[in-house]
Amino acid sequence: MELQLAIDLITTEEAIELVKEVEPYIDVVEIGTPVVINEGLSSVNKMKTAFPNLKVLADLKIMDAGGYEVMKAAEAGADIVTVLGATDDETIKGALEEAKKNGKQLLVDMINVKDFEQRAKEIDQLGVDYICVHTGYDRQAVGENAFGQLETIKRVVKNAKTAIAGGIKKDTLAEVVKLNPDHVIVGGGITGESDKAAVAADMHKLITQNV
Repeated sequence: MELQLAIDLITTEEAIELVKEVEPYIDVVEIGTPVVINEGLSSVNKMKTAFPNLKVLADLKIMDAGGYEVMKAAEAGADIVTVLGATDDETIKGALEEAKKNGKQLLVDMINVKDFEQRAKEIDQLGVDYICVHTGYDRQAVGENAFGQLETIKRVVKNAKTAIAGGIKKDTLAEVVKLNPDHVIVGGGITGESDKAAVAADMHKLITQNV
């Protein structure tokens, strides 16, 4: 089980300083969509240069031109790139082909997918690396979480690794860990805490105890 730190609402330089605090406790650092929008893929390159031993995920949420966008993320140093499960199979196939060509991984984000179980089965057959359940900020604000969807993909996904994102905190992590995802993505549950290193260390301990 891996721990991914999602960074969304700060600059790349601030993000690098933050990651220095928690580097021993995380496996992947995510350059979130807002950072890419604000600063471009150079943010991915700067993070990978600063932390060559960490995997860097570029959260592009690709909806079209999958091959091209994965190519550009790979050139910037991304190890993992995200594509939306709500897009069509051709976009996912193009993204996956380019990822494999460059020795990268593809994570399919299932945010707002309607026929969730059926779509998860379809995407699993395409050969992607990760399928991720994700409750976005706006749905978190009305009290939703992705725990039920995680149970679903753990049941129906046979090939891809499983991941979960959206509103996970230290006090809810144990519930997530019981469902045994391969990949746990935490944003504000670490970045919003005053002692980020201590919280990340506690989360890392809980995850590694359950591997």
